[in-house]
Amino acid sequence: MRAPLLAALLLAGGAEALTMTYPNSTTVLHERAADWQGATLAGVGVRGDTLTLAPGKASGTLTSPPVKVPAFDELVPSWNAGTAGGGSVTVEVRTQGAGGTWSRWFSFGTWQRTDGRTSVNGQRDAAGQVLTDTLRLSARASAYQYRVTLRGAGTEVRLIGMNTSDRARRSAGLGHPGDRAAWGKVVDVPMRSQMLYPDGGEVWCSPTSVSMLLARHGVNVPVPQAAKGTFDRAYGGTGNWAFNAAYAGEQGMRAFVTRLPHLAAAERYTAAGVPLAVSLGWKKGELPGAPLSYSDGHLMVLVGFDAQGNPVLNDPAAPTDAGVRRTYPRAAFERLWLGHSGGLSYVIAPPGVRLP
Repeated sequence: MRAPLLAALLLAGGAEALTMTYPNSTTVLHERAADWQGATLAGVGVRGDTLTLAPGKASGTLTSPPVKVPAFDELVPSWNAGTAGGGSVTVEVRTQGAGGTWSRWFSFGTWQRTDGRTSVNGQRDAAGQVLTDTLRLSARASAYQYRVTLRGAGTEVRLIGMNTSDRARRSAGLGHPGDRAAWGKVVDVPMRSQMLYPDGGEVWCSPTSVSMLLARHGVNVPVPQAAKGTFDRAYGGTGNWAFNAAYAGEQGMRAFVTRLPHLAAAERYTAAGVPLAVSLGWKKGELPGAPLSYSDGHLMVLVGFDAQGNPVLNDPAAPTDAGVRRTYPRAAFERLWLGHSGGLSYVIAPPGVRLP
């Protein structure tokens, strides 16, 4: 029986949040006033569907009620905020393990539109560790809480997303049959190479992919500008998954990180006109036709599928813009995508666009 793509999850506090439930992962999105019912507010108010600072407050915090989800040992957050006034946002998470014991609060750093945004290195204890943008636990948990702190006049938060996954099941959907009705369809996404820029372009796959997705939706952000806007000072690079989603959010998009269980699920997005940035890694010879012979982790944009069901990508590692469009063998690509990142994907689309 196919797992439901969208479901409503009942949270403590009585609100129903948009939830994507798959065998390998769960993504919960909080983006409506009802989603924050039951939360503890300190210096923060809800205006419409947006978190804002209360009048006269320079900072404030919202702490969610516990969110119960299927057992997980990895968590990746995402958020959409507005910090154009020089403010900042910090997202922290703690998890509940066996016996109801809560972990410490783990921080995913400080996000801000201006330079200086940073993750936090060195967070590790018996419960788990933060690897820049990912909380990896030592044992499975069954619930989490998040705490979001807003600073600076005009700062707002429109979306908080949490993807939880079970690392042992990340490839459980491998080989799931595709939908032939989605084959032979390719979304028109501008082609952009990361390799045209001498000052760091070789490692700009993530912001280049975001730049392509933004251009698809009418927001033209040059690749170097996207790289500058996603740079994580502590990480020393532009590959922070949460920061890339947050950057798209600062451009007015609804953007979040999720994990899909197989290419059949991705077909529904591209068939609906929503391309995805996807993360995969491979060894020499494992991805025929790739401009890179190997990669420990690379982002590219899935734009559709050819008539045989093979994925069609805008691969920013190509040496020229004209060479970015590539088609990779379906079975090999799916295995490398699921095995490396558990199907991790950036979903970036204008608010109001209906997702599959």
